[in-house]
Amino acid sequence: MSDPLVREYLLHLEKETQHSPHTVSAYARDLAAFEEFCARHYGRAGDWAGVDRLGFRGFLGELQRRGLSKRTAARALSAVRSFYRYLQLQHGINASIVRAAKVPRLPKRLPGHLERGQVDQLFAALETRAAEDDFGPLRDLAILELFYSTGMRLSELQGLDIGTLDLLSDQVKVLGKGRKERIVPVGDRAVRVLRRYLPVREGVASPTAADRRAVFVSTRGRRLAPRSIQRIVHKAFDSIGADGLRTHSLRHSFATHLLDAGADLRAVQEMLGHASLSTTQVYTHTSVERLKRVYQQAHPRA
Repeated sequence: MSDPLVREYLLHLEKETQHSPHTVSAYARDLAAFEEFCARHYGRAGDWAGVDRLGFRGFLGELQRRGLSKRTAARALSAVRSFYRYLQLQHGINASIVRAAKVPRLPKRLPGHLERGQVDQLFAALETRAAEDDFGPLRDLAILELFYSTGMRLSELQGLDIGTLDLLSDQVKVLGKGRKERIVPVGDRAVRVLRRYLPVREGVASPTAADRRAVFVSTRGRRLAPRSIQRIVHKAFDSIGADGLRTHSLRHSFATHLLDAGADLRAVQEMLGHASLSTTQVYTHTSVERLKRVYQQAHPRA
C-alpha cells in the first residue's frame, strides 16, 4: 500500500478503533484495489479529493466485471466509504460523493446451522475421541462445546485468556467488536469439558506470557491461530457429513436453537454481542422457515 493516507487510516483501524485483524486485512485489500483503479482511471493515485461520481461508479463496475459477488462489492464500497469518512473528519476532504454511491442490493441469505440431531451426533463423536483425555481430542471437544454453548465469534474464542473464564459462576467474559466486553453464560456440559481440558493444557502451555494466558493452544503451547480453529471445526463437521457448514454455523446454531426454544430476542442479542436488534432478528426468520416446513409436512390441508 503506497498511499500514506491509506496507511494512516488502516493504522487508525488497528490501533484506535481496534478492529479485528481480519477486518483490517479485508479493508486493506479493498482500498488497494480502489487505489489501483484510481491510478489507471485518473492517471494518478492519492488525489482522493479529485475522485468524482463517475470514478466510484467505474470502480463498482470493474468489481462486477471481475466476477465478484454483490456481497464482496458491497464490502469494498463499505471500505471506501469508511475511508472517506475518516478523510473528512481528519483531513477535511468532502465525502458526500461516495456517500451517494448506491450499495449493490444483497439477496437475503438465511444462516446455515446444525439441526438438533446433528448437534447430538457431533458431540457424541467428539466425546468418543476425547474419552482418554488426550490433549488434542479433548481440546477440540472443548472448543466446539464452548462455541455452541456461548455463540461467540471465532475471533472472540481465539482471543480468550484463562482469566476470562469463571467456571465457578459458569460464565465467560468476552471481548467483542469495538473492544466491547460482555458476560456470557457457559452451559454445564461445556463447563465440565473445560474442567477436564484445563489441567491437561497446563502440560503443554508455552512459558511465554502471551501464550501462557491463552485458553486454547497448540501441541507446542502456542495460542491457536484462527485458521487452526477453523480446521478443527471443519474436520468435526466433516466427520458427521455436515456439508456446507462453517465455523460461524455454531454461532448460528446457538441463536437458532435458543429462539426455537422460546428465548427472549433481546437476551439472545445481548449474548451474541449484536449492537442492533435487527441483526439478531435474522434468526427469527430461520425459525419461521422451520415452522413452515413442519406445517407443510404435518398439516393435512397444508
